[in-house]
Amino acid sequence: MRKVPFLDLRITDALERKELLEAVDKVFDHGRLTLGPEVKELEELLAKYCGRRFAVGMNSGTTALFLALKAVGIGKGDEVITTSLSWIATANAIALTGATPVFADIQNDLNIDPASVKKLISKSTKAIVPVHFTGKVCRMDEIMALAQDQHLIVIEDAAQAFGASFNGRPAGSFGALASFSMNPMKVFASCGDAGAIVLDDEKLYNRLVALRYNGTVRREECIEVSLNGRMDTLQAAILLKRLPRVDKIIASRREIALQYTKLLKGCIELPCEKTGDVDAYYTFMIQTEKRDELKKYLEECGVETKIQHPILMPNQPAHAGISRGEYPNATRLVKRILCLPCNEKLSSDDVEYVAQCIRKFFE
Repeated sequence: MRKVPFLDLRITDALERKELLEAVDKVFDHGRLTLGPEVKELEELLAKYCGRRFAVGMNSGTTALFLALKAVGIGKGDEVITTSLSWIATANAIALTGATPVFADIQNDLNIDPASVKKLISKSTKAIVPVHFTGKVCRMDEIMALAQDQHLIVIEDAAQAFGASFNGRPAGSFGALASFSMNPMKVFASCGDAGAIVLDDEKLYNRLVALRYNGTVRREECIEVSLNGRMDTLQAAILLKRLPRVDKIIASRREIALQYTKLLKGCIELPCEKTGDVDAYYTFMIQTEKRDELKKYLEECGVETKIQHPILMPNQPAHAGISRGEYPNATRLVKRILCLPCNEKLSSDDVEYVAQCIRKFFE
């Protein structure tokens, strides 16, 4: 039976494997395994890619979001409005600061609904954390206008959207800060955990540099309580080699998305991309009332799919009953979503086979 994997994390390109091994060998030679010269070089390139002045390498996307929140003073007694549909790391990062996550509803494109955010603003609200879900940038024009009107801080959770853009502006270029994840599942992927924060404010940048090193200055004097968020030099070296390939990877995923759209139009509810925007397609998420039956059928056909994520963040045991919010559309949509394979290693025949299986299921 034909097998179509959801992801294939093997390094099968001989040239890429050679480049990565050489990069790792170079780090072994100089021996600076944390915060080595490759980290600084990567930070400069990330800042430029996102149109920001600064970038700070982190050991994960979760740490990046947590320290971004901490850096702007989010803490006990504050409320932070975010989406109800995301990986739990978003809510956890907010809660770990001592603040309370407040969960907004989503639009049919699965991203946070600015109208829902507006309704949830209270005297305790200090920030908004929009999540660019599936690699699609949120309605940042509306969110930034709302934040400016209400004097709120915006911190982008751009974990899934490196290389995406909205109205010609890259993900990560809108909020006061933006956090990224570069774990192996991401479009811009390390070979382990890695993350970054991009921003323009020099004072915040200097604070983040201290915060990621247990709140220390010159590695010795602790000026505030923090944790270890340092980026491994090995991951930075790998990411430096992979950064030039990112745009090509996104282009490949966009071609796959276009092929799915042509083959499945009229058969199932598909992602929709607004003219002028660029979605990175971290995932290609379809919607159907027969989600569970379709998933089971595709598994029988050898097609691996994922549900990201089957439990809304406010319904997770760690957060249920603690935080407020309104999310009726998210409650409806979370039962309908299913991610199809959309990784750049798929062949055109793979995509056609997946589409044929889906059409056959509905026929």
